[in-house]
Amino acid sequence: MFTSVDEGEDRPAPFWRQRGRLIAAAFLAVAFVMSLVAVATRENTAGQLTTTVASGPLTRSATDTPHRPEGCDTDDRDRTASSAPPMDVRWGTVGGTRVPLSAASGPTRTTGPVLWCFARTRMGAVMAAHVIPAQMTSANWRAVTRDQVVAGFGRDLYVSQRSSLSQGGLESSRNGTYAGFLLSQFTTTRATVGVLIKSPEGPYFKTSVSLRWSGGDWKVMPGNDGSLHTEMSAASSTDGFVLWKV
Repeated sequence: MFTSVDEGEDRPAPFWRQRGRLIAAAFLAVAFVMSLVAVATRENTAGQLTTTVASGPLTRSATDTPHRPEGCDTDDRDRTASSAPPMDVRWGTVGGTRVPLSAASGPTRTTGPVLWCFARTRMGAVMAAHVIPAQMTSANWRAVTRDQVVAGFGRDLYVSQRSSLSQGGLESSRNGTYAGFLLSQFTTTRATVGVLIKSPEGPYFKTSVSLRWSGGDWKVMPGNDGSLHTEMSAASSTDGFVLWKV
């Protein structure tokens, strides 16, 4: 059961914001805004992760262990191409963002604010690329970062940049929705997922999220600039993307 997911809410949650001519998807708004200030904060890591002493479901000394964390069991035999959304997909609200959820592909576990345990399959990677960044707009982003972002300089920089942002400002972002996805690269250890976002005014925007299999689950692999995704750009059409049926 996902105690932190509100499946009964019909309204779209905060998903993107615009500052002048700079437009970002809300599920990745935190990372996008931080990528704009990365140069100014690259050497300032005073806000490094402060939750490492706590124990989360994916916190391990051997981060590349092949074993799943206790209680995380998924069917990882599916190696088919991701040309359609999961048959069992449903929608919930995570961190103020409407996200797809799947009993087969994940996330199948909730520990505190962290939604985790994704299948080691193509669709498991797709679901992780949607759910993990969405949690970053919540007040519990530090716990999510600790367990679901690959450790290293990029994560430390992300934390430093995220710490400088107003939580209230993020929660008041304008509405938008996940519109589709494109799995552009996949192995059992790495994946790259393109994400299509529809803005409230109608235009589409696209970006991509890199993932790594680490500590027995999919985690976001941040860039050296502290970003959790590639630079946002306008999408002239939805061609090439698998569209979510929402």
